[in-house]
Amino acid sequence: MPLTGIAMRDLQIAFAELEPWLQTTTGIAGLLVIAVAVNYLLKYVILRAVAPYLDVRSKTADKSAAWFATVFPLLIISRGIELVPTLDEEVRTVITNVAQTLIVLSVAMGIVRALTYANELYERLPRSRNRPIKGYVQVVKILVLCGAAIIMVSVLIQQSPLLLLSGLGAITAVLLLVFKDTILSLVASIQITTNDMIRRGDWIEMPSMNADGDVIDISLHTVKVQNFDKTITAIPTYRLVTDSYRNWRGMSESGGRRIKRSLVIDQNSIRFLSQDEVDGLKRFRLLEDYLASKEEELSEWNAKEGTSDSSPVNARRLTNVGTLRAYIIAYLKSHPKIEEHKFTLLVRQLPSGPQGLPIELYCFTNTTNWGEYEAIQADIFDHLLAITHEFDLRTFQEPSGLDLSACGQRKTPEE
Repeated sequence: MPLTGIAMRDLQIAFAELEPWLQTTTGIAGLLVIAVAVNYLLKYVILRAVAPYLDVRSKTADKSAAWFATVFPLLIISRGIELVPTLDEEVRTVITNVAQTLIVLSVAMGIVRALTYANELYERLPRSRNRPIKGYVQVVKILVLCGAAIIMVSVLIQQSPLLLLSGLGAITAVLLLVFKDTILSLVASIQITTNDMIRRGDWIEMPSMNADGDVIDISLHTVKVQNFDKTITAIPTYRLVTDSYRNWRGMSESGGRRIKRSLVIDQNSIRFLSQDEVDGLKRFRLLEDYLASKEEELSEWNAKEGTSDSSPVNARRLTNVGTLRAYIIAYLKSHPKIEEHKFTLLVRQLPSGPQGLPIELYCFTNTTNWGEYEAIQADIFDHLLAITHEFDLRTFQEPSGLDLSACGQRKTPEE
């Protein structure tokens, strides 16, 4: 008999002569050493060797592979425990069941990580901004984890999973109550995606949730909005279906942003223009065409109606506020940052009130950039507020303390 055979037989005899508890301890220790060695080989040798060939832009694929690799050491334990001598049968059963339960958990977590990685790959595609699938992926994750939980419990109690499923009918109402928000969010996610109601990157306003900013994440249960003060508001997904909100995507896609602001004129300064004043306003290049056509129109009308200079009250004449309105229209049309071809451009009078006569500008800039938009709007009103005095008009503002004190210091004629 070869020496190796003799040595093996002697080793078996020596192991058999050990105390039963020592045989069990030695067997379990050896089994754990093998499982740990296999785990180390898979995760720290093989996976690290293939890591450069995996997706370097994400660690999710590595985590998914690591969870699947955990199955092999657990299989060694669940199968190898049968070879451990003198081990109590109940302990053997418990260890086998626990190992099999952990195998189910490892497979479930590996699938969950794989789904996360699949969603990451999809989000790299341009169409993901319009059609996010994160909500659907989370639903699949919930189903996988729920299925894994049922199988794990059935393994631990050594009963068929169908037995557990048959008892779910009795607790359906409880499950509906527990998963109420999840069900509502799932239905809302389908509606949001189908109707293209919201996308990542959209600017939305939702006063009921104090949200005003950009959508940065759309998941099953929440939609995260980064407000302009850099705070984050988490909105339940179903609230985007039940509550109202404003989505500024249409403005962004149109390429223009609306200016709708009024210049309030003091009504006491509104009057007719004399011929000398009309001639003086002809120095405005933007008013040349308007004044020429308006003078011709008024002359024809006055001649037809038989009015004369001796009765100017019956004649049609130019007003300073009407001429200002014509100037504003011409100014906006000539402005390089105002788009007049694609969008509406008008200057209108709103109903007068205690604060004066509002002259409203309604036009669109040719940019949607917030900073540029505010600068364009400010430049326009800077100019109009400064040019109003050229028409002998005053803008209205509430009296301040300085105005009231100046009135108190003004002397009367008797003084």
